[in-house]
Amino acid sequence: MSFPSDDELMAGPNALDDGLIDAGDWPADYRAGFACLVGRPNAGKSTLTNALVGQKVAITSGRPQTTRHTVRGVVHREDGQLVLVDTPGLHRPRTLLGQRLNDLVRETLAEVDVIVFCLPADEKVGPGDKFIARELTQQRTPVVAVATKADKVSRERLAEHLLAVSALGEWAEIVPVSAVKDDQIGLLTDLLLARMPFGPPMYPRGELTDEPENVMIAELVREAALEGVHHELPHSLAVLVDEVTERPREEGDQRPPMLDVRVDLYVERDSQKAIIIGKGGARLRDVGTRARHGIEALLGARVYLDLHVRVAKDWQRDPKLLGRLGF
Repeated sequence: MSFPSDDELMAGPNALDDGLIDAGDWPADYRAGFACLVGRPNAGKSTLTNALVGQKVAITSGRPQTTRHTVRGVVHREDGQLVLVDTPGLHRPRTLLGQRLNDLVRETLAEVDVIVFCLPADEKVGPGDKFIARELTQQRTPVVAVATKADKVSRERLAEHLLAVSALGEWAEIVPVSAVKDDQIGLLTDLLLARMPFGPPMYPRGELTDEPENVMIAELVREAALEGVHHELPHSLAVLVDEVTERPREEGDQRPPMLDVRVDLYVERDSQKAIIIGKGGARLRDVGTRARHGIEALLGARVYLDLHVRVAKDWQRDPKLLGRLGF
């Protein structure tokens, strides 16, 4: 991924160039920059991103390795703008896909202003956290350690967790938060904004993410498909939007447009295909129903969602298939 250069910020396709923000609209002490959220899989990064932004911009799931793309969420305040980058979880890779996801995280770490290291309070600090902590010690970027899911543990257990986090390394800040209960989210925003450089906003007011619509649609479908499945499936599921077309409208029709959205879900084995489809196709219909509601809210249109499940054997280890699936 790449971020706007200084020249692009002043002359490229951004908030200023769009004419949506006047040059005198922000104070001299306005801050704007990028924060990257990292942590092992299922550490609460996507949920925290959504809480900071105040709206869903990253998919969440109880299954590990949910995030496959860096997703930007934009936090707008009168005193600054914080652009959040939600990355795949850093982990010891077992496949070519895992290696590429880790490379994506490392590239992102080198380009942001502050790193947010997420460690779930309801789980003990483990080998995965220590692996990431060692990675972060090689970065020059300041790191704020965040104890996520603080609402799930007692005060005594949270205190123990914070001590364990402190022992992992030297952090710029250590902050316990609960994204679900909106506890200390404002404080974390203050701390992150304070580490942003002075400068104008990079995104227009009201813009919460710059993810392409097709990527957001695919992520909503994958989120719905991951609900209630076995642990192995999240690693083996990829989703691609084949096409989005608008149906012709009759003259005088005042209803929102009707879109035909065709989506392909790829798994690695026939047994996984059977899991996604379910008995008599019941589970796939349920996936489609839940995903459609989110897609209609995203696009502001009525949606006919056409889902197809396909088998691409061992796609996580095949460079050609990885490229075809967008990795």
